Amino acid sequence: MRDDYLKAALKLIDDPNILVNVVSRRVKQLRRGHRPLVESLEKLSAEDTALREIMEGKISYELATPEMLARR
Repeated sequence: MRDDYLKAALKLIDDPNILVNVVSRRVKQLRRGHRPLVESLEKLSAEDTALREIMEGKISYELATPEMLARR
């Protein structure tokens, strides 16, 4: 995983635990065959692709609220 991508993504998702969860979920999607949301001239790992998607604003997240959890 590229350190510069990680630092840039941490500026957007400042909680490392949330960042790990977002990247992990996206990596699983990419490995299942989902197409990357960013183009790259270099060959990137799934982890680096997920970080680039976050950096470029292609991936976001929403924390569950108590109301959302109560609906389940």
